[in-house]
Amino acid sequence: MTLSDLIWTFVKILVMVGFLVNIGGLLTWYDRRGGAMMQDRIGPNRAALTIGKFQLRIGGLLHTAADGVKFFTKEDFMPPNADKLLFSLAPMLAMLPVIALVAVIPFGDAISTDLLWKHGCFKEGAQAMLPVNGVCQAGYTMQTFFPHAQRLGISANSHPIDLMVAPLNVGLLYVFAMAGQGIVAATIAGWSSDNKFSLMGALRAASQMVSYEVTMGLTVIGALMLYGTIRLDEMVRWQGENAWGIFVQPLAFFLFFAAAVAESKRVPFDLPEAESELVSGYFTEYSGMKFGMFYMSEYMEVATSSMLLVTLFLGGWQLPFLHRDGLTIAFGDTVLFHTFMPHIWVIIIGVLAFFGKTIVLCWIQAFIRWSLPRFRYDQLMKLGWTVLLPASLANIFATGVLYLLLANGSDTTASVLKVVADCTQAFTAISITGLVIWGIVGFVRTPQRTTEIVGSSAKFAAAAGGAKEAPIRA
Repeated sequence: MTLSDLIWTFVKILVMVGFLVNIGGLLTWYDRRGGAMMQDRIGPNRAALTIGKFQLRIGGLLHTAADGVKFFTKEDFMPPNADKLLFSLAPMLAMLPVIALVAVIPFGDAISTDLLWKHGCFKEGAQAMLPVNGVCQAGYTMQTFFPHAQRLGISANSHPIDLMVAPLNVGLLYVFAMAGQGIVAATIAGWSSDNKFSLMGALRAASQMVSYEVTMGLTVIGALMLYGTIRLDEMVRWQGENAWGIFVQPLAFFLFFAAAVAESKRVPFDLPEAESELVSGYFTEYSGMKFGMFYMSEYMEVATSSMLLVTLFLGGWQLPFLHRDGLTIAFGDTVLFHTFMPHIWVIIIGVLAFFGKTIVLCWIQAFIRWSLPRFRYDQLMKLGWTVLLPASLANIFATGVLYLLLANGSDTTASVLKVVADCTQAFTAISITGLVIWGIVGFVRTPQRTTEIVGSSAKFAAAAGGAKEAPIRA
């Protein structure tokens, strides 16, 4: 490994871990701010930065910083009869696998380092030339230009840099291996706390995570049949050349999404830490930064599950009609528009697309958290074993049958499927454009608030001229 490879690896770790930690902090803020907006409450507004006569509240963002300070300064309590080694080890086992999981998730297409920029010799009215030994011929001026890449294939001579920390050939297997470590962390935390509520929460967490990991594993089998690989970057490239996974595996997408929400143990699947039954579940006895590690790992699990959904079903870094060489709008063999784009810009747009999709899915999970009530535990297990698991098995069977039928089809069938795939790209492009415009209009539009009387007592009070309030007495 050269020094350049080490620098690139460090940059990739910095990007992925930095995004993961920051999105975890922002999700803690959005849980408060978004929940307040949905329930018509004020939300976080106490923490403020005072500068002279001015107070900066920044929409409640300072509450997240205050939480961080609080975690570091609170007493690190440990029950007298707790297993001190396992009690201290559990928070690390909860957080480290979540961070390690993102090592195989690609956040952009491979960079051809020799195509980022080049120097060329230009002369008006003449064909451009490459400099010889760094020198241009007489009459030519040297300028920097940004070349485009070829659409298919990555030359080994271009010194490609994969935009994932660890480009493993067993990427998806590594993901499930790391995801399964959360069961160990929850079980150890509950057992070592010497607390019956913690132990019950640990048992709930273990059984819940095992149940829904079975569904998660089975839902991706249909996608693996179509993609023909377990490398996550190759799955994304298949979706870019054909159709996004949500169109070829729609049932698998929703099954995986439901199982991923259950794996993160958030509402409506937060039975392992149900405060009305178990105080705080398997981390009841934790305080200070140890509790903070459990707290942050839960939010980072939301981000990693969103990254997996984006990679497996939403095209990863791909955007409709945007390929490695540029923008090509085509339906079947008919090309409507094509233009080359600099390789560096295609890479940057892809990276922004990946993280943008991830943020949208994190927002959807936070929206669900404030929309649905908690399941009963028997309902939770019944949903996993009698609904999601049979549906995932049926999806495997249906995918296998359709794959065999279409794989043995004629050239006409392949052409029709190609046109259908391009139509899904067009539908995606139109949908993304519409959602962006709708979001911008909704953001700049001033909401109209109307007061409505709800309930008969309020109507009677309004008819009587309003409610009379007596003065407050000590």
